[in-house]
Amino acid sequence: MRTLFLGAALAAAAAMPASADQNNAKDHAPIGVMGDHMHKKGEVMFSYRFMRMNMEGNRIGTNSVTPDEIVTTVPNRFFGAPMQPPTLRVVPLEMTMDMHMLGAMYAPTDWLTLMVMGNVLSNDMDHLTYQGGMGTTTLGEFTTSSSGFGDTKIGGLIRIFDESANGVSHHAHFNANLSLPTGSTTKTDEILTPMDMTPTVRLPYPMQLGSGTFDFQPGVTYTGASDQFSWGAQYLGTFRAGTNDEGYALGDRHDVTAWAQWGPQPWIAFSGRLAFRSQEEIDGIDPAIMAPVQTANPDFHGGERIDMGFGVNLAGQHGAIKGHRLAVEVLLPVHQDLNGPQMETGWTLTVGWQKAF
Repeated sequence: MRTLFLGAALAAAAAMPASADQNNAKDHAPIGVMGDHMHKKGEVMFSYRFMRMNMEGNRIGTNSVTPDEIVTTVPNRFFGAPMQPPTLRVVPLEMTMDMHMLGAMYAPTDWLTLMVMGNVLSNDMDHLTYQGGMGTTTLGEFTTSSSGFGDTKIGGLIRIFDESANGVSHHAHFNANLSLPTGSTTKTDEILTPMDMTPTVRLPYPMQLGSGTFDFQPGVTYTGASDQFSWGAQYLGTFRAGTNDEGYALGDRHDVTAWAQWGPQPWIAFSGRLAFRSQEEIDGIDPAIMAPVQTANPDFHGGERIDMGFGVNLAGQHGAIKGHRLAVEVLLPVHQDLNGPQMETGWTLTVGWQKAF
């Protein structure tokens, strides 16, 4: 349905002449970039994004590793506790995360745009369980799932400068956001243990829906544009305030991205983007999360990743689709250096809609 919707909008926009006083597709960043533009006084914008991230396979540092290598070489942090073998005996094989994001922005003045964004998450992770003890004899596979509301983001964009001369514009603003801990950190599901039992336990950290902490998210965004081209760069940080009720804090994170776009017509623009992410390990530990699997070890989280993105923006120019923006972007990893063993990111797809009033 999303493909048909985008195709219909593209065909309709292509059939309509453009005029200079209507919104231009290149004036929006790729849909995977959040908080990229401000609004004029009195304007309101609503948005919806769907994001799917696929992870498959495992990596230690920059090297891919097989499940057999993990269960024969990686120590189990919890060895010595009841029913805990000396090495890891459960290996995640694949994870899919779906996120539905609803957002609203309002500009009380030209220099300030307020925003709020909520999301609903759905996670699924496939695992392979090996028999207890040692060796590479497998016992079976199982899947865990979690879903519900994630954390809620509130904040604002504060203008630094907005200038235009000789057909080239430059704009910059501060991003000042706060993430509220509305997502659960106590999700549970049934697992298959190396002893061939199927208890219901608290799921490891990647399957939880929120951070459990108030997270400060400062940043800065720059954008520029000329006749048929636009470009931009952004830094966003995520800093955890203390630890959550379960006794840990997700690692602080730094995101840096830069993009360029070509808009051959006002209704369409093609983008290319590079995105760098660095995240620290988890600080602390949830005593209710204990299993011979890498995702239960706080040290096996975080690392660095560089993604390359390709996207399309569509901006309706006339009629029923005037002012509506539809966009899609795909991110593919080109470098991953993970605190592993840890699952590799395969790809990320984002599809979105925006409308300003």
